[in-house]
Amino acid sequence: MIFDRIQSSAQELTPSEHKLVRELLARPRDAALGTAGEFARRIGVHEATASRLARKLGFESYADFRDALRQEFIVKTDPAVRVRNTLATAAGGSILGDLVAQEAAALSALADFVPQAGLEAAAQALVGARKLFIFARGNAEALCVLADRRLRRMGVDTVVLSGDARDLAERLAAMEEGDALLAFAFRRAPRHWSIVLDHAARMGAARVVVSDAVGPSLLPAGDHLLFAPRSGSDEAFQTLTVPMTITNALVLQVAKLDEVRSMERLERVGQLLATFEGR
Repeated sequence: MIFDRIQSSAQELTPSEHKLVRELLARPRDAALGTAGEFARRIGVHEATASRLARKLGFESYADFRDALRQEFIVKTDPAVRVRNTLATAAGGSILGDLVAQEAAALSALADFVPQAGLEAAAQALVGARKLFIFARGNAEALCVLADRRLRRMGVDTVVLSGDARDLAERLAAMEEGDALLAFAFRRAPRHWSIVLDHAARMGAARVVVSDAVGPSLLPAGDHLLFAPRSGSDEAFQTLTVPMTITNALVLQVAKLDEVRSMERLERVGQLLATFEGR
């Protein structure tokens, strides 16, 4: 897959090439149907940058790169395009209608970016962990809260990596071999990303990353990457609908892989909750 090539070449890419990668992953159909010049102009870089990116990804020319994009994305993207066009027409120019159209299109393409095998492998890394450390910054912290609460209810021993450098250091000090890290990153790698990911690697902790179009170019990379483009432009307002769906799917997959423990803990939580509410 093309995003596998991006991951393996991420360290060699320039900032301009990283911008092209984000645009490519957000709108692969547009890149597949246009020229190198059109692709480059959309984000304000020189045409030669697009051609150079194609070569760094292992293609002899941009034409070969575009052919690979067509084979990988055109058929898969068509249903999303149809949904987008249909809903956009019905939206009548309303903010809510346009947002629904964009989200529906992004969600329709989600399964093309997150294969079931990848979801299962990431969930297995979390199920087998002694402790699960969860890291996010900015808007992604909303998903950190969601994942922490839902996984805790199912009996997963979670540690939220939040606060300033001192707080992070104190919490990370508890990480050991056999633990796991669930990290969120959108638009760019957040502050302290490399320190947290590198420390997890040194400790032998499995690293699961949930991201958007920036995912394949993140450095350091995780051991398991679950990513999909969010709706809207990378330079405009974007919601957490797509990564939230990925997170919920990951939580449910964990429950499925460790069903006995998950159900027992959830039932116990329910019984205790009923006791609290009955008094």
